[in-house]
Amino acid sequence: MRRFGFGAVLASACLLSGCLVGPRYQRPVATAPPVFRGQEGEAQKASIADLPWWEIFQDEALRGLIRTAIANNNDLRIAAARVEQARQFAAQAHSDYYPGVGYEAGISGGKNEYLGTLIDGGGKTRGAVAVALGATWEADVWGRIRRSNEYALAAYLATEQGRRGVLLSLVSNVAQAYLELLELDLRLEIAHRNVESFRGSLKIFEERLNGGTASRLETSRAEAALAMTAAAVPELERRIAIQENQIRILLGALPGPIPRKATLLEQTFPPEVPAGLPSSLLERRPDVLAAESSVRAANAQIGIAAATLFPRIGLTALFGRASSPLEEITAGRLTVWSVAGAATGPIWEGGSIRARKRQAVAAWEQARIEYEQTALGAFRDVSNALITREKLEAVRARQLEAVKAYQTAVDVSLKRYTAGKSSYFEVLEAQQELVPAENALAQTELDRRLVIVQLYQALGGGWNLSNAHWSGPPAGSQPPAPAPKP
Repeated sequence: MRRFGFGAVLASACLLSGCLVGPRYQRPVATAPPVFRGQEGEAQKASIADLPWWEIFQDEALRGLIRTAIANNNDLRIAAARVEQARQFAAQAHSDYYPGVGYEAGISGGKNEYLGTLIDGGGKTRGAVAVALGATWEADVWGRIRRSNEYALAAYLATEQGRRGVLLSLVSNVAQAYLELLELDLRLEIAHRNVESFRGSLKIFEERLNGGTASRLETSRAEAALAMTAAAVPELERRIAIQENQIRILLGALPGPIPRKATLLEQTFPPEVPAGLPSSLLERRPDVLAAESSVRAANAQIGIAAATLFPRIGLTALFGRASSPLEEITAGRLTVWSVAGAATGPIWEGGSIRARKRQAVAAWEQARIEYEQTALGAFRDVSNALITREKLEAVRARQLEAVKAYQTAVDVSLKRYTAGKSSYFEVLEAQQELVPAENALAQTELDRRLVIVQLYQALGGGWNLSNAHWSGPPAGSQPPAPAPKP
């Protein structure tokens, strides 16, 4: 028995040092540009993505909404459940490294049977009992178990990055929805102001009509213009209520109002928004990291498929006692034990195993291409945000000029009409041209702020925050320290 035990240990050591079939994982290549298109100057190491979200968004009401969303959002809770599933799947795969130990026990009584099995018992009625412990263990000679663990770990990391992607999207979506709500508030304010402006024009026309210096046509046109402008108010109120309900869904709450204090024009962001090094984007953005984990998982699947071509070698052991009749269970001669080794493997399966391996190779190729496509999409998103931010400044400058000019035109036309130097057409035309110009400027003011949110998301903002720190600091406290850089 001593020599057998030593031999078993030696054989196990030899088997464990066996080869690992399948390709060794190599990170897929994604060429990063030296600088992002639209980035001014040389690429800087610092990035807006290094900042936690609460340093990007200064509005305390918005911060409160984001904290609530992180705590209660259902999509985030679903993503967390996926991570837990993947983690437990990885734990299951890891258990294959260890032997499985089980027990078996049975007791019966009858004639010509033993624990429910037919035997020749000479026609005697007797009882039987058996108690045993069994153990099985597979020697990972070809690396099938190691590849399975590599696959399970990669799948877990992919779901974890997916959860972080949902988290970053949630923060961005809440911020975007909140800013869009403030833009609707601004549009509503513009609508109310223009209603008052058209009401003032109608009053002037009515006074001139009563004085006999104007016709009913002027007041009718002014009434129509006032009605059309006033119709925008309930429409904007409807859109505001819908937008509030949408934010409440992100918060995991029932439909209801959203508190806000600051206006859209009072929303400020950091003056400098560096994009950082393009190569760093591949290390920070969750969807890129998740795609890389998928490539690793697909690579491991090739090894798993390749290992099925080779025999599976296992050891089994059994120890227990069995007796029939029951009263002899304590007799030493009734001890049962065994140690055995077995190898099972395919001989011919019509090419299905090799086809499975080729399928795994094709799946790896698909995952590699998807990684490259995800990386290209990431560079595109950052570049689009940088270019948009730059061009919006020029758009805003021209729109400000247009709004000021239209406001001047409204004032001048009213004075000219009151002095009898122009017709009512000039007044109505100037007022009607001012409305869309002000709304266009409000949209641009929204876009100027949204592009910062989009840039933060495109760069993988908050990449250095640990999971526990994503909820942000409590109100009035110091922000938590970021996680150590990898």
